[in-house]
Amino acid sequence: MAVKSPYDVLGVGKTASDDEVKKAYRALARTLHPDANPDDPTAEERFKDVQAAYDILSDKDKRAAYDRYGAAGPRGPGAANGRWETVDLTDLSDLLGSFGSFFGRSGGRQSRPRPERGADVEAHVQISFEDALNGAQVRVPIEIETACSACSGTGAEPGTSPISCPDCKGSGMVADSHGLFALSQPCRRCRGNGTIVEKPCVTCRGSGREQGTRRYSVKIPAGAKDGTKIRLKEKGEPGRAGGPPGDLYVRVEVEPSRLYERRGFDLVLEVPVTYPEAALGATVEIPTPDGPVGLKVPAGSQSGKLLRVKGRGVAKLGKTGERGDLLARVRVTVPDSLSKIERDALESYQRVSSEQPRSGVFS
Repeated sequence: MAVKSPYDVLGVGKTASDDEVKKAYRALARTLHPDANPDDPTAEERFKDVQAAYDILSDKDKRAAYDRYGAAGPRGPGAANGRWETVDLTDLSDLLGSFGSFFGRSGGRQSRPRPERGADVEAHVQISFEDALNGAQVRVPIEIETACSACSGTGAEPGTSPISCPDCKGSGMVADSHGLFALSQPCRRCRGNGTIVEKPCVTCRGSGREQGTRRYSVKIPAGAKDGTKIRLKEKGEPGRAGGPPGDLYVRVEVEPSRLYERRGFDLVLEVPVTYPEAALGATVEIPTPDGPVGLKVPAGSQSGKLLRVKGRGVAKLGKTGERGDLLARVRVTVPDSLSKIERDALESYQRVSSEQPRSGVFS
């Protein structure tokens, strides 16, 4: 009997670790599962090959036996031209026990489909800049695949139930005889589930699932920034074959602020001041997330100067009570027009001013 190399089937080398074998199997099983490829007539056979290969390589003894004897199994001293002439029954019994379901003996295990974790789901929620600073509770609607409301996920018409598969007697596996050996394969009739649905549910057409909308309450922590992801454990797609649900990730989109620019946990606020205020110094009122405060502008402040107001910035995620600062950027304003009194005053100032702003700059 020609048997494909389990290493070639899973696409791994002979030195592959257990984790590498498992990872390769899960990826192929998810891709080739017949339920995911209803229009591909080859998917079921390839899926069987993957299951058989993993059955060997995931078991330490089976893998060692395969590496030692290969797919043909141990040969007796009289073997010739690939035929079994004599066989040591003791060795054969040991080998059969090692290979298990590969040679038709599963050691009491039923090779049902392994539980598969549900897919993760991502959703987006948009909040205001103020809600991002202070935190908020929002409701997020999610379009998700759920258990059918009519049949409660069984896939059978309400009032009926799935029955044990008569072909495999509920084991999910059948033995395909090849002379001396028998290769255990997933049952074609029930696709390895061990049960069949005689009367499929009209609502979900026997799948046991339907699209639905669920709404979750999501707590946005104070200090969340644009792009923050919040994980809701096991609120994603339901698993298969008894596997756990996936997770729900809510991505936060923060609307820009009219007043503030965010720099990490600090906030930058542009503060217009008059020339006299910048030159002579002044205390001006500015807004903060916690309400207005008085900002002291030192005499001689230049346009662009940053003045720090400690503790009036963004809450630091994971650090209770800690916040960034508010950075007030001074912007000296120039009036578009002057009254006669203002012009006279400025001209008088200009006559007595000793300021030489361009001295040494251009020379």
